[in-house]
Amino acid sequence: MIFDLLFQNTPLFFAIVFAFVVSISVHEFAHALTATQLGDPTAKNMGRLTLNPLSHIDPMGMLLVLFIGFGWGRPVPFNPLNLRNQQWGPAFISLAGPITNIAMMLLAGIALRIFGPSLGAENMLVYFLVFMVQLNLILAIFNLIPLPPLDGSKVLFGFLPSRFSHIQMTLERTGPLALFGLILVDRLLLGGVIFGGLFTWAFGLIEGLFL
Repeated sequence: MIFDLLFQNTPLFFAIVFAFVVSISVHEFAHALTATQLGDPTAKNMGRLTLNPLSHIDPMGMLLVLFIGFGWGRPVPFNPLNLRNQQWGPAFISLAGPITNIAMMLLAGIALRIFGPSLGAENMLVYFLVFMVQLNLILAIFNLIPLPPLDGSKVLFGFLPSRFSHIQMTLERTGPLALFGLILVDRLLLGGVIFGGLFTWAFGLIEGLFL
């Protein structure tokens, strides 16, 4: 439990929390910025075109991060009817989040390679950079799963021909429950073998580069 670190290793606790807040805020800002650039002012009008974490952090999602290690930010709303490209616009908006996470992972990894050796493993900045690498990799991979409400579903829908619109409607209706069920089964019954195995495999790919 992340909250326990507040008393066991306070610098590590704040490094994890700060990494989560930064990663989620930039992720959601990327959605808002892309939607605005593609012609929809909804996010801007709702105050989401900002890097201010207060606009993007969901209180319940943040509490769950602290107590169970899994949470979320506030989704950025957009009106697809306002987009200049209504077929691919939602996919572009959705991809902006994971792409931004990958960019943050790379930047944090480069900074870790440059400053890590001189700062030492117990330095709070090193803690922060390590978790920025790991968390942004997790966010990028997880959000690309093609199940609503995750970003990957909008990418999938962009590729679906109109004759398969019934598949989109079915996924939009059942996807959130299916995703929640998958997470519960993985954590409670399988010991995290699905997502944990996926993330461990991904960490192995980048470990030699940054960590």
